[in-house]
Amino acid sequence: MEDGSNHRTATTQRRFSLSVDAEFKATEFRPLSVAAPHMRAFHLAWMSLFSCFFSTFSIPPLLAVIRTELHLTKSDIAAAGISSFLGAIFSRLLMGPTCDLVGPRLASASLSLLTAPVVLSVSFVSSARTFILLRFLIGFCLANFVSCQFWMSSMFSGVVVGRANAVAAGWANVGSGLAQLVMPLVYSSLLSCGFPASLAWRLAFILPAVFQASTAIAVLLCGEDSPISKEVLKSKGGGGGGGGMGMMKLLLHGLGNYKGWILALTYGYCFGVELTTENIIAAYFYDRFKVNIDTAGVIAASFGLANVSSRPTGGWVSDEMGERYGMRGRLWGLWVAQTVAGLLCVVLGRVNSLRGSIVVMCCFSLFVQAASGLTFGVVPFVSKRALGVISGMTGSGGTVGAVLTQLLFFSDSKISTQDGISLMGMMMILCTLPITLMYFPQWGGMFCSPSSSSSWWLRFKLSQQSDEANDNNYHLLE
Repeated sequence: MEDGSNHRTATTQRRFSLSVDAEFKATEFRPLSVAAPHMRAFHLAWMSLFSCFFSTFSIPPLLAVIRTELHLTKSDIAAAGISSFLGAIFSRLLMGPTCDLVGPRLASASLSLLTAPVVLSVSFVSSARTFILLRFLIGFCLANFVSCQFWMSSMFSGVVVGRANAVAAGWANVGSGLAQLVMPLVYSSLLSCGFPASLAWRLAFILPAVFQASTAIAVLLCGEDSPISKEVLKSKGGGGGGGGMGMMKLLLHGLGNYKGWILALTYGYCFGVELTTENIIAAYFYDRFKVNIDTAGVIAASFGLANVSSRPTGGWVSDEMGERYGMRGRLWGLWVAQTVAGLLCVVLGRVNSLRGSIVVMCCFSLFVQAASGLTFGVVPFVSKRALGVISGMTGSGGTVGAVLTQLLFFSDSKISTQDGISLMGMMMILCTLPITLMYFPQWGGMFCSPSSSSSWWLRFKLSQQSDEANDNNYHLLE
């Protein structure tokens, strides 16, 4: 108890610009503020992840040029897309416990700095095999999504964490849409400056590499893992939320939670579908409706740019539903948004006009991205001591879903792209159904009430214990 007292005394000596709870997490969310440590961490997290999305999706809008230069077949392009997601699967799984052990700041910055040179290496690619390998390695940087969500959950309390998670990820995901818009413009600008096409697209990749490295350095220099002082964090056993637990113990604890697996599946067919769409949509409009590369880039960009509002809206809806109806409201909101997104995806593959396809695609983007925000409105409540692992599982589920979707529907020449899009929507609807099985003893589920009033008494008792005792007993509520 003495350590807990020192912890509170050391931290209360610091004044915060935002109101905070007993754990010094912000209870309000001001996205236009840069106040340290909460809002500064928010802006560093989304900008760092933004640069990673920009890097990863800087390649698809230039595929029409790259495939001609490198003589890529349809199977080569599909393999490269799948490879970029495969890299993200493993890195996201490892990023969760890494954040628990060393904190999100160091984990995020290190990964960005390691993968930035790989992005630059695209400028020197000369074969299909090397191109596929580079896309695999670049995909590792998408693990910064996990550190971003972990960081927000460490800085913001439950009443606003859904919004913080969703706005950070939503604004970051705009990087994928902006890449679809900017990279063709950079390429065209280089062509107008007199550079040959074979050199112009290579020079364009200097931009995402430098941008990603710059944001990583900013995270290292300006970020803080937690509103708790560094000295207190060290005395507690690290920079993350593991409370001194070993990586293997944390990993097993998180992997043993069935709710984490359901969220991974759900996220696989909202965010995973979003990733797949961003990978194929520019080429889809280019090939099916015969628009030029700049126009295809603008259309594809509109899908990703919707994240600036759609995913934050999902987080806001999650928090509002949670405030009014508890966990039942959060789960129902997620199910409805993702089911509607699936229906719109089915329709997108059936529309035969350019204008109609653009309208349906924009509506689809709003719901599928909102579903991603709603998913991470639930994640922070699944497991307190293994938050990083649950975040990693869910984030990895997104990339696993993208891999499976790309492999099943967009790798076989026998399946047209429009048919693949409709089948992808049907998968979304089916994979949303397991949400009905999620049950939280202290909050209930979609169709069930909390188990008993004793769970609330247990939560109250745990809140009165020291941090170490809390970590040891919190599993009773998970």
